[in-house]
Amino acid sequence: MYFDTHAHLDDKAFDEDRDELLLRLRESGVDCVLDPGCDPESSRKAASLAEGEEWVFFAAGIHPEELHAFNDEGLEQIAALLKHPKCRAVGEIGLDYYWDDSHKEEQKRLFHAQLSLARENGLPVVIHDREAHGDCLAVVRQYPGLRGVFHCYSGSPEMAEELLRMGWYLGFDGPITYKNARKALDVLRICPEDRILVETDSPYLAPAPKRGKRNDPGNLPFICAKIAEIRGKTPEEVAELTAANGRRLFGIA
Repeated sequence: MYFDTHAHLDDKAFDEDRDELLLRLRESGVDCVLDPGCDPESSRKAASLAEGEEWVFFAAGIHPEELHAFNDEGLEQIAALLKHPKCRAVGEIGLDYYWDDSHKEEQKRLFHAQLSLARENGLPVVIHDREAHGDCLAVVRQYPGLRGVFHCYSGSPEMAEELLRMGWYLGFDGPITYKNARKALDVLRICPEDRILVETDSPYLAPAPKRGKRNDPGNLPFICAKIAEIRGKTPEEVAELTAANGRRLFGIA
């Protein structure tokens, strides 16, 4: 019933109880998860997890904060993982100026290199955009044939409208349940229902009332409930339509 399109189940935060969590998730109605990598090592871990669980898929990529992996060897490892039968996207890739804005050009070069890999392999992309909205938009405009999701969308409604016209999807996470979530809710109101994806970004960004605790895909009902409130639907309808959207974007039957 639920498709978490962005959950880092390979993260060390789940090492002690990952098997128990996976069983609990299936029993709670989570029947599909996409685990995006952040560098070659985490992408391999995500691939291994997907190999062991029929309902788990993965994306391979180098996160903008992982510039240490931006070299020929790192890109070759990502390119090889993109051939894996359970790899459904290139990601998590993009730009992040929040912690460090002194390596903007290097981040852009890494972003371009991985968008080119996505185009070569006919795969969608999972984009991380933090405090880099203008540059992210400028880069993706250069790849008009590519599609994907702006994960945990935090840009303006105006930027969202342009991305939607270009065919992109928008991901909504736990922060939409927070008291200060005004801009994200404005975006949610204008987003066509066939472009909405739900995510947890586990183990991060737990929704209210779980904020501050380890997040996992079992918290998707809180996110779906908030979307339902804003969109005038039932939580079950939101779960169904967002799962269908995720399966369509990532080519999962």
